Amino acid sequence: MKEKITVIKVGGKIVEEPESLQQLLTDFCAIPGQKVLVHGGGRSATKIASELGIESQMVNGRRITDAAMLKVVTMVYGGLVNKNIVASLQARGVNALGLTGADLNVLRSDKRPLKDGIDYGFVGDVKESNGEILAKLIKENIVPVMAPLTHDGKGNMLNTNADTIAQETATALAPYFDVTLIYCFEKKGVLRDADDDDSVIPHINRQEFKQYVDEGVIQGGMIPKLENSFQALDAGVQKVIITLATAIDGTQGTIIEK
Repeated sequence: MKEKITVIKVGGKIVEEPESLQQLLTDFCAIPGQKVLVHGGGRSATKIASELGIESQMVNGRRITDAAMLKVVTMVYGGLVNKNIVASLQARGVNALGLTGADLNVLRSDKRPLKDGIDYGFVGDVKESNGEILAKLIKENIVPVMAPLTHDGKGNMLNTNADTIAQETATALAPYFDVTLIYCFEKKGVLRDADDDDSVIPHINRQEFKQYVDEGVIQGGMIPKLENSFQALDAGVQKVIITLATAIDGTQGTIIEK
C-alpha cells in the first residue's frame, strides 16, 4: 500500500497577506503525513512590477510575460514569496525546501506557442516532470515548496500557472504515493451561485462540469482549475478537492470525481 501524501495549492492572495499566510501555514503543518505546498504570487508580482515601472499585461486572466516581467516573476515567485514561506515553515519545525521547476530538473516546459493569435511571451507548458527525485526528497522528510516557475532545458526560466504546477507535481508523485490534491482559495468550493458563498457544489464529475460550463454556472478561472483537476485524476491522483484556505484538511469543499 502506498504512503499517503497531500499536495496543497494555495492562491496568491492568501500567501501574500501576512495574517492569512500564517494561519494557512499553521493549518498546513497540522496535516498528517507527507505533504507538498505549491504557491502563487501574482498580486505581489504585479505590485513590484508597477513599482519598477513595468506594466502588467493580462489576457483572459493570464499574464503576458515579456523579458522584463520574467525577471520580476522569477524574483518574486522563486525568491520573495517562496523563501518567506520556507522560512515560516522552518520556524514551525518543518524542514521545507523551496523549489522551482529548474531545481533538480523537477519540471521542464516548452515555451508556449502563439495561442489564438496571442503571444504570451516566456510562459511554459509543462512537458516533463521528475517525480522520482521529488519522492526521494519527501521520503527524507523534506517538504517541497513549489514556486510557479519552470525551465526549458536550454537555460531559460518560464512563468507557469500555479494550478498547473500543482497538477503536474501531484501527477509526478502518483506512481510513488497515494496522492490527494487540494486547491485552496478564497471560496468554500465550486459555487453554484457566485454571489452565495454557501452554494457549494459538493461533487462534480466530468459530465456535470461540461453542463455547468454550458449553463454559465462555472466560468472564468474556475474552468482551467477544474480541467487541471480532471487531468490529475486521469493521471493517477486519487482525490482532488477544491476548498477554502482555512479548510485544507479536505473535510469541506467540492470533491472532483471522474
